Amino acid sequence: MAATKTSKSPEILSIFMDSVLEHEKFPLSVYKFCKTNEIDEQDFYKSYASLDTIKYHVWQVFFDNTMGLLHKNKQYDSMDRKDRLLTFYFTFFEVLLLNRSYVLFALEGNESRMTKIGQLKKLRISFKSFASELIEEGNDNKTLSLAKHPVGLFSEASWAQLLFFLKFWLDDTSPNFEKTDAAIEKSINVAFDVFDNTQLDAIFDLGKFLWKEKFI
Repeated sequence: MAATKTSKSPEILSIFMDSVLEHEKFPLSVYKFCKTNEIDEQDFYKSYASLDTIKYHVWQVFFDNTMGLLHKNKQYDSMDRKDRLLTFYFTFFEVLLLNRSYVLFALEGNESRMTKIGQLKKLRISFKSFASELIEEGNDNKTLSLAKHPVGLFSEASWAQLLFFLKFWLDDTSPNFEKTDAAIEKSINVAFDVFDNTQLDAIFDLGKFLWKEKFI
């Protein structure tokens, strides 16, 4: 897709995503990408150090857009931790849905698994920071130090959970991705039951759901 010369990274980002989908492959060089899309190479380097940094930035923008939408919701800040996390996930996947074709290509293309996961490095940092804030808030509510949970360990578990939801969503063929919504809700209930040391009913409920959907 031809485009006018620009130094604005949002426009370069959009051109990059369109180019990937049109050509069904990632650009192999900055030179070829810029020449094909009529972007001055100097302008490109004002925004991005390499093509890989654009891949990272795509996922950072998905996260930033999600957080922007959350903070526009006047009720968000008054929600409890569980509802804030649920709202994050539902909003995040709404943002991904607007870009599903790109997400499908990026995560189900011909690249190696490590390359695919590597695209998410900035998303991982931002999401773990977000999750850490929720975990620290939960720890603040615990009077016994033994009841507090390691922030690093639990934020990493939260990241693994996000990757699980991504895989579930990519494979979901239900109307309006209803099964993904159900998986998110049940999994978050389990996570908070474990974190808050409550009953294990939700764990069995999640297990039955995943067994039925053949995800375990």
